[in-house]
Amino acid sequence: MKTSTTKFYLFTLILLHCMLLQHTSYAQALRIPNDTNFSNSIGRRVGPLQIDIKYNAPGVKGREGKIWANNVVPYGFTVLGFGSDMASPWRAGADECTTIEFSHDVTINGKNLKAGKYAFFIAVYQDSCTLIFNSNTNSWGSYFYDSSKDVLHVTTKQEKGMSTMVERLEYKFLNQQTNTVEVALDWERWRIPFTVGIDNVAVTLSSIQSQMTGAIGFDPPSLTAAAQWCLTNNVNLDQALHWINSAIDPSLGGQSTFTNLNIKSSILIKQGKVKQSDEIMTSALDNATSIELHTYGRQLLQQGQVNKAFVVFEKNYTKYKGVWPTPVGMMRAYSAKGEYAKALKYAKEALPMAPAGINKTTLEENIKLLESGKPVK
Repeated sequence: MKTSTTKFYLFTLILLHCMLLQHTSYAQALRIPNDTNFSNSIGRRVGPLQIDIKYNAPGVKGREGKIWANNVVPYGFTVLGFGSDMASPWRAGADECTTIEFSHDVTINGKNLKAGKYAFFIAVYQDSCTLIFNSNTNSWGSYFYDSSKDVLHVTTKQEKGMSTMVERLEYKFLNQQTNTVEVALDWERWRIPFTVGIDNVAVTLSSIQSQMTGAIGFDPPSLTAAAQWCLTNNVNLDQALHWINSAIDPSLGGQSTFTNLNIKSSILIKQGKVKQSDEIMTSALDNATSIELHTYGRQLLQQGQVNKAFVVFEKNYTKYKGVWPTPVGMMRAYSAKGEYAKALKYAKEALPMAPAGINKTTLEENIKLLESGKPVK
């Protein structure tokens, strides 16, 4: 009987202990939804750059005129309490810390910031704000702010007195351009803006170089495209020359097409190797189509090389006479030389063979210009 009582007693203790552990586990895991401050995320692409912002949006809730420089958003750095004894900036939102992530290196109001994810805080003052990008993205708001983890401080100027009152704090992307976009925090009647910039050429080049180390580094069309991009943007010319040489090399599946040879020739010119460039183009022009010759002639005109362009247009006219757009090339060549009467002669010759649409319309406009003694467009 005594043994049975002892066993029952031990069993009861074990059961109570398990129940206590289970209760503790549930209590630690308990999360009650909070819809007081709306959870939000917003993203934007600027060229190759992806920007992602996550934040919680507090409401004004009848506190208009009492948000800034008050307990809601104190000026500067403030000890927030609740166990925190560190003077902290505003969390730029509510609840968990606001985070902002950049897929590539950027500039913030002109200052450099590496790619990555950052906690975003703002020290607000009367006439300016200090934007703070901090590496600790797991903190609750700014209660445990650690200035030693700050990566960048940037000054910006807030806009006050917006005509429309913004009830819920929100982040916006504004005034997007090719290389920049403005990020704005709007709340109550304030806007806190800053400009994010990216060096599209540097980022794109890095992406191309990375891709070219993979399988497409053996693909002639990809090699041509990579070399052409570098030529167009006047960057990385030594490697571009290597790529176009590979695109031409028959042992690698390449071909000596007019396009490839033209790219190589143009790269060599930019490198100051004019003689080599001319030798390549002399060979390329012998096998070029009428359209290729015409396009190359216009390319030379754009570069201001009128005499070289004239030779190309004349070669095209002689070799492919009666084929569109050979007389148009002669029109442009003589117009560039200022010989408008001769240019007009070829323009009128070209008119009957001009395809309907923009080609014919443009040619008719150029005829009128030449008749009035003006150069063609």
